[in-house]
Amino acid sequence: MSDQTPDYKATLNLPKTDFPMRAGLPKREPDWLAKWARIDVYGQLRTKAKNEPRQSFTLHDGPPYANGNLHIGHALNKILKDMVVRSQQMMGKDARYIPGWDCHGLPIEWKIEEKYRQKGQDKDAIDVVEFRNECREFAQKWVHIQRDEFKRLGITGNWDEPYLTMNFHAERVIAEEFQKFLMTGTLYQGSKPVMWSPVEKTALAEAEIEYHDHKSHTIWVPFKFRTAPDAIKDARVVIWTTTPWTIPSNKAVAYNPKISYGLYRVETTEDESWTAAGDLYILADTLAEETLTKARATSFTRVEDVTADMMADAVCEHPLAQMDDFWSYDVPMIDGDHVTDDAGTGFVHTAPSHGADDYDCFVKRNWIDRMTYNVGEASEFLDHVPFFAGLQVFDRKGKEGKANSAVIAKLVEAGGIIARGQVKHSYPHSWRSKAPVIFRNTPQWFAAIDKAVGDGQDTYGTTIRERALRSIDELVTWTPQTGRNRLYSMIEARPDWVLSRQRAWGVPLTCFTKVGAQHDDADFLLRNEEVNARILEAFEAEGADAWYKDGAKERFLGGIVNPDDYEQVMDILDVWFDSGSTHAFTLRDREDGSDDGLADLYLEGTDQHRGWFHSSMLQACGTKGHAPYRGVLTHGFTLDEKGMKMSKSIGNTIAPDQVIKQYGADILRLWVAQSDYTADLRIGQEILKGVADSYRRLRNTMRFMLGSLADFTESDRMDPADMPELERWVLHRLAELDVTVREGYTKYDFQGVFQAVFNFATIDLSAFYFDIRKDALYCDGDTERRRAARTVLDILYTRLTTWLAPVLVFTMEEVWLERNAGEASSVHLTDIPETPSAWLDEDLAAKWAKVRDVRRVVTGALEVERREKTIGASLEAAPMVHVDQATADVLATVPFDDICITSDIKVSTQEAPADAFTLDGSDAAKVVFAKADGEKCQRCWKVLPDVGTHSHDGVCGRCNSALG
Repeated sequence: MSDQTPDYKATLNLPKTDFPMRAGLPKREPDWLAKWARIDVYGQLRTKAKNEPRQSFTLHDGPPYANGNLHIGHALNKILKDMVVRSQQMMGKDARYIPGWDCHGLPIEWKIEEKYRQKGQDKDAIDVVEFRNECREFAQKWVHIQRDEFKRLGITGNWDEPYLTMNFHAERVIAEEFQKFLMTGTLYQGSKPVMWSPVEKTALAEAEIEYHDHKSHTIWVPFKFRTAPDAIKDARVVIWTTTPWTIPSNKAVAYNPKISYGLYRVETTEDESWTAAGDLYILADTLAEETLTKARATSFTRVEDVTADMMADAVCEHPLAQMDDFWSYDVPMIDGDHVTDDAGTGFVHTAPSHGADDYDCFVKRNWIDRMTYNVGEASEFLDHVPFFAGLQVFDRKGKEGKANSAVIAKLVEAGGIIARGQVKHSYPHSWRSKAPVIFRNTPQWFAAIDKAVGDGQDTYGTTIRERALRSIDELVTWTPQTGRNRLYSMIEARPDWVLSRQRAWGVPLTCFTKVGAQHDDADFLLRNEEVNARILEAFEAEGADAWYKDGAKERFLGGIVNPDDYEQVMDILDVWFDSGSTHAFTLRDREDGSDDGLADLYLEGTDQHRGWFHSSMLQACGTKGHAPYRGVLTHGFTLDEKGMKMSKSIGNTIAPDQVIKQYGADILRLWVAQSDYTADLRIGQEILKGVADSYRRLRNTMRFMLGSLADFTESDRMDPADMPELERWVLHRLAELDVTVREGYTKYDFQGVFQAVFNFATIDLSAFYFDIRKDALYCDGDTERRRAARTVLDILYTRLTTWLAPVLVFTMEEVWLERNAGEASSVHLTDIPETPSAWLDEDLAAKWAKVRDVRRVVTGALEVERREKTIGASLEAAPMVHVDQATADVLATVPFDDICITSDIKVSTQEAPADAFTLDGSDAAKVVFAKADGEKCQRCWKVLPDVGTHSHDGVCGRCNSALG
């Protein structure tokens, strides 16, 4: 070869692209956001839908609370929603998304109260309208902050016109929805025990409760009989409780006829025991030994059986009866299925004002008039309770007050305890204040979920519960299906819905009660459409503040009924009613809402089976007769890399802003797409590094395509029917993937979609097709092979960018603009292109699966030689491949040397030598290595015999032709 051989690099078709290897997402993403805002991508898509027939798709946003910066759970939720909306849009639908915020309620009110407490001022002394305005301003501030944080994640939607539960129209509709409960008779006032927060001084819904370990006092209290059969009249029934403070409100002792009970006599005791020899106690047989041992009885005898019949008509004396006439009433024995012999004594102390099961027992017996009102809103005993007046169960900070200790001491004095101790157990706490709650009997407003609604919307049933249960099974699709079971069981077993809260920041219960009437009187509630209309008109113009302005009662009632005959209800609605009503003022009332008032999807975390999914279901079943959604998708919670719950105190939280600053929002979005959102998701620095590595590999795939398509024009396009088999195989894979992508997006299986596309891009393309076709793309002249390859790259480009645009919103926009430059251009204005099913060719796919199997063995053999330094590159090789006849026939129809990236390759059907290379787990081929004969082409680097025999120095025949 001549020393003067030219440098042929400039003659190669090397990739040309400005698409950088390093993404620089943290700095560049805001520019794309600014562009999308300038050209109003979301608005353009809505206009497009008006001009062409498109099926609507509405994802209704479960409103985050306008209070504090976003956490990683918010990011997970909003990114999932965005991927749903964008994928549905790009599959040809009109996908609408109106972001919303929950603005009323205790957390905001608590923040404003804190401000007054720090100044030593009493919040109740502040004008309520002024106080509500401060709450409104606080919420508005956080709406603005959170909106910017959400937009930074690349979330699309109508950000200029979000829905807020505190907007005047929203407050009007919430009141209007409440009035439907009023007018249909499902609203009632009842007195029953509810979860009550002594710290926040309000009733709480089940969705506002979380359980934490708590150390409680435990006491074993004996009840004497006033009347009982002779066999047991001298005995005492023992109860066990972890809430000693409820003993002053005891009204009965419950037993279960299915439990085996015995009469036990104490024989001997320790010196310090509250029992004595000869004492008789009735206990469940399975718990007698444990109870008497705790009471320091050293020996005892079971005297006889105690049957349910013996106890059925027995009446006890309250353990404090001898201390004050306040407790002189009878304490009956009652049967109850809720009584078990798993723990305690087999008997349950029953205080119907402080327990759900206790209350149900009294309702069943029509004993509601026996309810007690002994505990106030700060969990303090009221003034009429002897000995304990003013003592609190929990103080204003949620710490234990003096009530329990005082009750225990008085019981000891009365001889009313045989044992005491402490137990650590799971106890209900407010999810906001994190303070323990109590069950407390208070007058509250309820929606009756088992009463016929009577509104004529009975397709799914006549009661709220029946409508909800039938909607769950007949109307709603669940992702994952386990969500159905969870919500169904909750609604199946739930009590009536507590609608009222004793606070100031919210929508009031816009109703009036008749002075002097009882809550079960027919005319107790004012039901007047004219009054309702007057209230709604005021709320539309002034918001719910109108209810609190001076003269409100006269304003709403005057000229219709006598205002003096009615009292104005001042409780506010549970904020779950607010968010449960959002379908009405968002899906129903807005032009960009849903075409039929139903959402195609509600998407939230699994905790919302007891929260928003639940309250929305109840609310809509009470006002429109069925669920407000056709589909429900639930995701898990975010955990750290070790699987631990994130906590500021532990220091294992990761803020979305932190990830965005380090990696960019697309990496956070990719983390969501790569995760199984149906389970809890882990995130941390090591996990994010892995996500970033996947991103880099995918980015390199896109960069290769862009580089090879730099000057591609329509004149270069080639018909698929004229393409080589390898290109037609790629098109087959594209047709397969198009089905996978569309089905995956339809099922919201983002992990499945991304995994399929990623594997295709990195394994089928980068490691196989691109690897093979680099030679033709770089070194061929204007050959059919090169034109076919570039046509396929163009087809790949449009599929990959649109398939991945819902996930990697910024990166795919960058890729798109590399070939579709211009201010008006955006990948997010396009749809996923249709992929011809004619490209599918199963026979071709089966053939190329065999080719790839043999190629893997060859590649393995060459890798051994490369490690041994026998060769530096695979083009230096010309191996012999031993296969069976059928495989040889297949390989004879393809350019197998190009496919294996060798300069030559021979195929033999003869038996391979013993030392031939084999690949573990494969019997596709055996390979004998050999070096290629000839010289190295100075342009394509293949080693061929004809190099140096052509008009251009040092090149092969193919390259000589390309040089012209």
